Amino acid sequence: MNVKEVIARVERIESLPTIPPILKKILSIIEDPNISLNKITEFVSTDPTLTARILKMVNSPVYGFPGRISSISHAMVILGLNAVKGLLLGVSVFEIMQKNMIGLWEHSLSTAIFARIIATKKELQSPEEISIAGLLHDIGKVIFIIAFKDEYLKLLESARIKKQYIYEVERDYFGITHAEIGGIIAQKWHFPSKLIEPIMYHHRPQVSEKFKLETAIVHLSNTLAIARGIGYSGEIFVPSVHVYTWELLNFREEEIVEIFKEAEEPLYATGENFLSDE
Repeated sequence: MNVKEVIARVERIESLPTIPPILKKILSIIEDPNISLNKITEFVSTDPTLTARILKMVNSPVYGFPGRISSISHAMVILGLNAVKGLLLGVSVFEIMQKNMIGLWEHSLSTAIFARIIATKKELQSPEEISIAGLLHDIGKVIFIIAFKDEYLKLLESARIKKQYIYEVERDYFGITHAEIGGIIAQKWHFPSKLIEPIMYHHRPQVSEKFKLETAIVHLSNTLAIARGIGYSGEIFVPSVHVYTWELLNFREEEIVEIFKEAEEPLYATGENFLSDE
């Protein structure tokens, strides 16, 4: 398949008949470079399901905020514009994940939890944003499902049978991987480089340019989430952590054990059906 054709189809994703109406609305908001927190707050507040999901996420152990945040406006102020846009996208694709690739949401959530814990340990200024990058790191898989559903589901099965990494079969068929597609679409949605690079390079952290540490954190978090076995990323075995990431983060073995221990409670609290409307 021609790479240019794949990218062109992905970039026209809003016009595809398979896209849910609510996601179409959300994408129009995210793509507006001049969107404000107030506008997003107004939009979310008109949708009870979206409001409930955003509040559930913000009050969850994924973020570790003390006490309960009871209003959308409060949540927006605490998280900031970039994290809010990412969170809005994350909860809006929840149902697509649940319907087409069972376990991908749980894997994404697990990666977000590990990313926040590691970012906090490394004393990054905005661990919430790195958590959002973890939540969205596999957004390219969702894009592939929306744009090329039948072909992509066959590719996932092919990767399982051939015992290959998903990004390997993606590159063979599409000429581009879900990570790269995720990065391209994140650029289209005017996300900052701090989110774009960890999404685009979460399988190749060594090529990150400006946000090497953040990208390494998401790379490691993805691997730890797969190793922990929460959800399903589509991979049948645990990928190795790139030596560049080990050198950059410089964690000792006992520190990795501590990260796993610290993640247990939030992982348990955000189990199956975490965002379901039941």
